[in-house]
Amino acid sequence: MSNEVKTAATGPFATLITVFFFWGFVAASNGIFIPFCKKHFDLSQFQSQLIDTAFYAAYFFGSLILWLLSQITKVDILNKIGYKRGIIYGLLISVVGALLMVPAVHSSSFGFILAAFFILALGFSLQQTCAQPFVVALGTPETGAHRLNLAGGLNSFGTLIGPLIVSLLLFGDTNASASGSATISSIDTLYYILAVVFVLATILISTAKLPRVESTEAFEVGAGALKFPQLKWGMLAIFIYVGVEVSIQSNMGELLKQPEFGGYDVSEISRFIALYWGSLMIGRWSGALSAFKLSKIGRTALTVIVPIVAFGIILFVNQLQGNRINDLYIYITCVLALVTGVLLAQEKPARMLFIFTSLGAMAMLVGLLSTGQTAMFALISGGLWCSIGWPCIFSLSITGLGKYTSQASTLLIMMILGGAILPPLQGWIADKVGIHKSYWMCVVCFAYLAWFAIKVRSVLKKQGIDVDDTSMQAH
Repeated sequence: MSNEVKTAATGPFATLITVFFFWGFVAASNGIFIPFCKKHFDLSQFQSQLIDTAFYAAYFFGSLILWLLSQITKVDILNKIGYKRGIIYGLLISVVGALLMVPAVHSSSFGFILAAFFILALGFSLQQTCAQPFVVALGTPETGAHRLNLAGGLNSFGTLIGPLIVSLLLFGDTNASASGSATISSIDTLYYILAVVFVLATILISTAKLPRVESTEAFEVGAGALKFPQLKWGMLAIFIYVGVEVSIQSNMGELLKQPEFGGYDVSEISRFIALYWGSLMIGRWSGALSAFKLSKIGRTALTVIVPIVAFGIILFVNQLQGNRINDLYIYITCVLALVTGVLLAQEKPARMLFIFTSLGAMAMLVGLLSTGQTAMFALISGGLWCSIGWPCIFSLSITGLGKYTSQASTLLIMMILGGAILPPLQGWIADKVGIHKSYWMCVVCFAYLAWFAIKVRSVLKKQGIDVDDTSMQAH
């Protein structure tokens, strides 16, 4: 990477992570759009899940197209156009996708809607492929994973407050999305707003003074990065991580309708979904603290304070939406368990990944072996244990890859495909054995991720890399 990004670049980093917020904002808009489609087109639960499938499959095909173009032209496409320009192109593709959603909805063709949604996410694929390594490069290597956590925390914040903003803009009511009051007219407005947001983001990134991040090493044709076992195991880990993160939430609504889990009405479920996505924010904010220069005492204090403040924000947002929050207070016990995990991890990515995913597997088991509030909050806490998965897996998977880092980034983004495969798979399992027992799949997912944390440490040690030395985690 060029020398100009060796030192921390606070201004460019602050500008760059705005796109992470927009990703979360769009994810929130899906919460309104998917129920609308299910009702408007009279879809089955499986068919409505195809919207998520189209969205996450776009990441796979977008990254695959990018990789194939690089192989055919024998040029590292991302290195040639630059990460900044790549993000701009991705935003413009998303503008096209958002605008296509309007005629797609009016066409009454579900296939057209899936195609438009695919194009929207195709832009996201390019944005993420460029933004992830860019964030790692904007500063010192030892804090690369922590900057990804900070960017991910902003993404989760966008997901948390997105429903509030979207509902207020469309319906003048912070809780209108839960009542299923979306109409074709309001959906039109939603995607016009998103198109404008993407255009504004494009202008912001275009005019920002961002350093050029590039590799000076020669590009090699083929999948040379795959000779590194940390990348191969990491690709599967990303696939499983994204899949389980999406799957826990996607099937949560159906689970909470069951009598043994409270038999909640649809309008009441939104606060638990908000708690799940908010849990990701709690964990990512906690994991991002190491990106700042703090004394040991200050960092320890903030490790306790920040998660509690984040939990308070989740409760506040739920209250603004008119949701009951008195029965959510007990979740603070899960938040304190996360604090303990962060302190035990000592900022070491492999150790943190192992601790969090082991706790994730245990939480899923508690959820499976019990019912009621205990089981519900145990399963929702999966958001806490997934929270640091992406930066830890991503940074560990590209450690020691040198000139293959750009290629590895493309391959890892491709594995977001897990979000398109595992949720429907859990839905299929639920049809066979019941929605509650289907969460055994999540136990298996967390177990693999815990194994990966051990395996990658061993693999890197054989290559002379000590992952307990945090300076190695973002190379």
